[in-house]
Amino acid sequence: MNLSQEQAIIEAMLFSTGREIKIKEIMNALEIGSEDIEKIMQNMKLKYETEDSGLELIKVEDGYQLCTKKEYYDYIYPLFDNRAKPTISNAALETLSIIAYNPKITRAQIEAIRGVSSDGTIYKLLEYNLIQDDGRLDAPGRPTMYSVTTNFMKMFGISSLDELPELPRYKLDENEQIVIDDVIPKEAPEPAREVEKNVENEKVEV
Repeated sequence: MNLSQEQAIIEAMLFSTGREIKIKEIMNALEIGSEDIEKIMQNMKLKYETEDSGLELIKVEDGYQLCTKKEYYDYIYPLFDNRAKPTISNAALETLSIIAYNPKITRAQIEAIRGVSSDGTIYKLLEYNLIQDDGRLDAPGRPTMYSVTTNFMKMFGISSLDELPELPRYKLDENEQIVIDDVIPKEAPEPAREVEKNVENEKVEV
């Protein structure tokens, strides 16, 4: 089997399933190594990027999926659903970000961070398939733990949670409130009036 045949088979697998396919699944089907598969996938990814195509190949954790390019969403969505486009409130985005940065977190832990009830937002995020149940915490009551889904990663254009932006460093005071001085850079710019005064004295420091 040559390279073009292997690529055609993988393309057919991706198209027919309509989901992300794990590299191990492709390895089992073609009986080739993971390094060879990665090379094929990179060639396919480049092909869709350079050609005038409405499709693109994205990586999601240890798998790949063939999907439509986001710029054509408005043309495709009405064909599948006549309902209004799903919207995510600020509260839901806040809850979603907490779960993304804290996998296997419980509802009580989320509410401790947010300071408000999160039942409604968690339900909505589950409905949108952006988060999922991720087992039970080994604690009294065995509360459900939540993590983000691969759908979340596809929606936000990342292949793994390692690509999330780094959070600012901070510490809590005795009242468990964020110490702002540790978030804002300590070396603030010199006030304009002080700069002007130094200019007059020809002692401006850079």
